[in-house]
Amino acid sequence: MRSILFSLLFLPLFSLAQSKCDQKILDTELRRFEAMTRKDTHALRDLLADDLVYIHSNALTENKNEHIANIAAGRLIYEKMTREQALVRRYGKTALTNGVVQVRGILNEKTFEMRLAYTAVYRKKGGGWRLANWQSTRIPQ
Repeated sequence: MRSILFSLLFLPLFSLAQSKCDQKILDTELRRFEAMTRKDTHALRDLLADDLVYIHSNALTENKNEHIANIAAGRLIYEKMTREQALVRRYGKTALTNGVVQVRGILNEKTFEMRLAYTAVYRKKGGGWRLANWQSTRIPQ
């Protein structure tokens, strides 16, 4: 009887806490997308883990410094990043997001626009979530 009462009283609160944490991760992801489109390398330094592995849909692989440098130098310009969907799964201080994002930009002076399916790995450090790994795959039109 106690367990039923406990479930009825506290399970809704637990679910609410989980969804707030999930939302914080998704908000962090959106802040990162915005920082990338604004070339805000200062914000990116705080949103990316020091041991970042960033694998683009064309198989280009960057670490944190390379990713920030390519954005700062304009070799890779993100004009627009619109997340269409995302799902969060948490494992302690690690979280995975799987989603779809519409991306428009310029790479090596060539414009591109594509939908990407992605997996992102976030780690909680210092009270915030930081991107540790990104891998995306182009979704054929």
